[in-house]
Amino acid sequence: MSESAEPDTSTRALLRQGDFILFWISRWTAVLGVQIQSVALGWHVYSLARQTMDVKQSAFMVSLLGLISFVPVLLLALPAGETADRYDRRRILKFTYASEIAVAVLLAVAAFTHHASVWMLLGSAALFGASRAFFAPANTAMGPMLVPRHLLPRAIAWNSLAWQTASIAGPAIGGIVVAISPALSYGVAAALYLIAVTTISLIRSNTQPEVQPGSRWALMKEGLVYVWTNKIVFGAISLDLAAVILAGATAMLPVYAKDVLHVGPEGFGLLRAAPAIGAAAMAFYLAASAIRRNAGRIMFVAVGIFALGTVVFGLSKLMWLSVAALIVLGAADMISVYIRQTLVQLVTPDHMRGRVATVSSLFIGASNELGEFRGGVVARFVGPVVAVVGGGIAALGVTVLWAKLFPDLRKADRLA
Repeated sequence: MSESAEPDTSTRALLRQGDFILFWISRWTAVLGVQIQSVALGWHVYSLARQTMDVKQSAFMVSLLGLISFVPVLLLALPAGETADRYDRRRILKFTYASEIAVAVLLAVAAFTHHASVWMLLGSAALFGASRAFFAPANTAMGPMLVPRHLLPRAIAWNSLAWQTASIAGPAIGGIVVAISPALSYGVAAALYLIAVTTISLIRSNTQPEVQPGSRWALMKEGLVYVWTNKIVFGAISLDLAAVILAGATAMLPVYAKDVLHVGPEGFGLLRAAPAIGAAAMAFYLAASAIRRNAGRIMFVAVGIFALGTVVFGLSKLMWLSVAALIVLGAADMISVYIRQTLVQLVTPDHMRGRVATVSSLFIGASNELGEFRGGVVARFVGPVVAVVGGGIAALGVTVLWAKLFPDLRKADRLA
């Protein structure tokens, strides 16, 4: 966004983009479905595992959800990015939504008929991961095609707002619904995916990228080279990777809810929603008042606060303090996400956005999923509290190290 553009004017102009609104609604309903399904899967796996395993073993089984979901993303990342730069991005999203509906319906039937098992739930997570591998680059690359370039930073903030508000409502709803029935949770998720695919089908803008000449492998390699040689972009996404792998505590939330804070599935839903509450509040602020100067320094401070918030949460035995720590770390993470996404989207040409987005999504997915797995493995040997607190301290050290390794990122000033 140009510095002369007024925030309120930019926001009104953005909201006049009809296809962007449809895209936003589709994104919101899809994220809501993912969050509800994620809460149901985590609680369902933990509950089934606890019938035959102790707390540490059950926590490890929950952490496998993240790893198994990430493996298809890793294996399919490069072809998924190249696909998003070759085919109509709206059509790709339709196929991925259809796949997610099928997985959610399968889960609902298995839960309703009491045929669900831990390994069946883990297998469904792998199928879902394969779908999300193609969803992420197509979704990320399609958004900038629907708005003028000068509105892109504002659009990124609004897209983040869609994600975060759905991430607030999703775990809260998921915690309530899964307490009634896991089958109902999966059914609600399937209905939301159906709304998402219907809404995305109404978009009329051209979402076919300009296909560049060259073999598929050459185009995949071009995307990798671009990310590696742009040190600001590489530094930003690798910082997120390292910090969240170390400080990610999502996999430990069922353990904290059940065996540390003793708050049950409803409390688990609140814990899952707390980071998104902080992130949504920050996204509202960024949508109205974009960051203009000192972007790099602000991002490093935000990642440091994220790490400290993880430490406080890990040490807390009080529900209100745990929720407060998660809200703070969610707000800090939102600042980092906003700056990183804006940098990547602004400097990447449209014909490469799918490939660059898939590399970025791969790093993000690795941070989330491998972070959950790391937490589960460490908790398996030393317990959940040491796993969370130690990870937060390590993430703080990584933040300091990255500030020294990537001086250009630290000195990045304007998001324009």
